[in-house]
Amino acid sequence: MLTLPREIVADLRSDHAGETGAVWIYHGILCFARDRALRDFASRHRATEEEHLRRIESWLPPAQRSRLLPLWRLAGWLTGALPALLGPRAVYATVEAVERFVDRHYAAQIARLHDLPALDALRQTLADCRVDELVHRDEAATARGARPVGGPLRAWAWLVGAGSQAAVAVCRRL
Repeated sequence: MLTLPREIVADLRSDHAGETGAVWIYHGILCFARDRALRDFASRHRATEEEHLRRIESWLPPAQRSRLLPLWRLAGWLTGALPALLGPRAVYATVEAVERFVDRHYAAQIARLHDLPALDALRQTLADCRVDELVHRDEAATARGARPVGGPLRAWAWLVGAGSQAAVAVCRRL
């Protein structure tokens, strides 16, 4: 296996934790969602996130993964389950908020890898994952509908984004 620079390992650790959390977001949604379209959405997206997780795992040996994976699973599950209790619109707004964060997160990593041709395959892996995340964001936005999001849901979306950012900071170290 290729020896990766410390900063790249830290990025991949955060990616692995994030994709783990994403899989569990959809587990949480599926525990409570009854709407057929929402369940289909969650099942399809969970399969994509599981594939992302496998791809990231191929780059990051188990010893270099986050030591807090149980916490990220729980946080992901709650991030999916809580809005699922409120209904599809809350779930779609949550997924949209998560994916807006993930887009910026992956874009920054891809840019850092631009000048490292030895890691072109990793850059392509992240670019492929990012494209899927953008599809998820756009599908969630369309499903949420054009009606403006109210204050409580806006606050929740902000919290989801801020929580994602904080989780990345922790994952880069633990």
